[in-house]
Amino acid sequence: MATKGVRQLDRVIIRFAGDSGDGMQLTGDRFTTETASFGNDLSTLPDFPAEIRAPAGTLPGVSAFQLHFADHDIMTPGDRPDVLVAMNPAALKANLDDLERGADIIVNTDEFTKRNLTKVGYPSNPLDDGSLEAYNVHPIALTSMTVEALKDFDISKKEAERAKNMFALGLLSWLYNRPTEGTLAFLRTKFARSPQIMEANVTAFETGWSFGETTEDFSVSYEVKPAQLAPGRYRNISGNLALSYGLVAAAQRSGLPLFLGSYPITPASDILHELSKHKRFGVRTFQAEDEIAAVGAALGAAYGGSLAVTSTSGPGLALKAETIGLGVSLELPLIVVNVQRAGPSTGMPTKTEQADLLQAMFGRNGEAPVPIVAPRSPADCFDTALEAARIATTFRVPVILLSDGYLANGSEPWRIPEVADLPDLHVQFATETNAEVDGRATFLPYVRDSATLARPWALPGTAGLEHRIGGIEKADRTGNISYDPANHDFMVRTRQAKVDAVAATIGPTEVEDPSGRARVLVLGWGSTYGPIGAACRRVRAAGKDVAQAHLRHLNPFPADLGEVLRRYDKVLVPEMNLGYGFGGQLSMLLRAKYLVDAVGYNQVRGMPFKADELAAVITTVTEDLP
Repeated sequence: MATKGVRQLDRVIIRFAGDSGDGMQLTGDRFTTETASFGNDLSTLPDFPAEIRAPAGTLPGVSAFQLHFADHDIMTPGDRPDVLVAMNPAALKANLDDLERGADIIVNTDEFTKRNLTKVGYPSNPLDDGSLEAYNVHPIALTSMTVEALKDFDISKKEAERAKNMFALGLLSWLYNRPTEGTLAFLRTKFARSPQIMEANVTAFETGWSFGETTEDFSVSYEVKPAQLAPGRYRNISGNLALSYGLVAAAQRSGLPLFLGSYPITPASDILHELSKHKRFGVRTFQAEDEIAAVGAALGAAYGGSLAVTSTSGPGLALKAETIGLGVSLELPLIVVNVQRAGPSTGMPTKTEQADLLQAMFGRNGEAPVPIVAPRSPADCFDTALEAARIATTFRVPVILLSDGYLANGSEPWRIPEVADLPDLHVQFATETNAEVDGRATFLPYVRDSATLARPWALPGTAGLEHRIGGIEKADRTGNISYDPANHDFMVRTRQAKVDAVAATIGPTEVEDPSGRARVLVLGWGSTYGPIGAACRRVRAAGKDVAQAHLRHLNPFPADLGEVLRRYDKVLVPEMNLGYGFGGQLSMLLRAKYLVDAVGYNQVRGMPFKADELAAVITTVTEDLP
């Protein structure tokens, strides 16, 4: 057999799609892991049904995993796949509109039965009726070929059919010259207790690879060379994993035990799952009976001297509101992680959105201000967790960290930092009395640090430092119950001033304006960073000037933000929310605080922005300037 050629590519976008039971997330994850080990830059977008067991073969049951990998720096999982692997008619129909003309479609012909076609509304077989003429279709009998390859194994036909995703993974691994050693080792470890299943999956993977080498349907394979990344040790990491590692690192750097009080909720549950593995680092996890119990336990742990965390998604944040307010009143450090999802109410649990900013800002009774931070990428979740811990412990205040489903489940290469380069977060607990009253040494729990306005953190049981806690307003300095109007006014203003003081510890706003001539600033927060950055690159490549800035700190804003906004004729703010009809939640806050005419570009589709759509919007805004 003649050796097939290898064609060089600079980037590829692949989407695996099938039923929830077809193993598309595992397939995509293994392909991603090998791609990361090869050294490509990459970005992923898992997309799966909200129902635990969605009806097989239906459009709501389609699970997909998209991977964008390249030999250069990239910022998003890509707008439109170059390759779609469709395991059934539902997967084809659900994803076809996202493909450009000329894209490759690898279809599992065994699933294109009359029954399955009828389920999704195909009047005829699209593989035969000419409706796919605009694409390069590769019909492959994935299921039957897998079953045939495994006929000598002592496993059921159903078990053999389940291995078809490994056949597909082997084929794609050959097609794009991916390493195989890691996947083979993974399979041997994952199925070590079931040797027949393990060998069956290995055989299916190797058969898929061999099929790629021998079939005439693929005349060449493709190679995407490693990217030129900054020197260092890298690993692929998802947002939830990075956030978990960041919390562990914060605990280690602060010298505090880490406590997580949580109730499982999509898409935040992985944080609980991951942290439960790290008891050797002094991590304690508590799966509570509900969201209120989870945050109550976390606040109690903060009182007891732990680095206290509670994790949830939007509906759970609503339930935690009263206890977060109690944390504001008690002035205790607490990290509240909200992995946002599409709402309202239960909404679309597995889809992404960033519509909880106003809830984080104002979703508590009374005047209960809290700092808010938001990561911009999966890897940045690590650094943002450290920053949330710094603010919480330094200023003795609850901090809300706003991640989202796109960041939580997506992944990218992460340069593993040196421990010595991480911030020193060590705190000092109160150990002695701090005042004299009537000639007697005493402890006043609300005497404040002059710079941060933080009160002492006194551990319960410390002799001589007994003090009162509870939700009723505290008297200044003594912490006694107080109904005095002037004292209440003073305490409310002081708690606000403490949050405002965080701004002095935030660095200047970073603005990317290569030409220095831009009149339009695109300002974002959270997971819009990648799409905005990719869109700005496209606009600049087309010869237009545009500036970009991205906010990690949403309350308080950086001290120089107002001056930055006033430098530009137009401020465009893309957000995955509508802002209750006010043109976006961040846009509303910017207009209220800085009186700038921030223009929102808003979508709530449950999916990230596409860079080409944003580029078109930015171009229109720049061209409309007088």
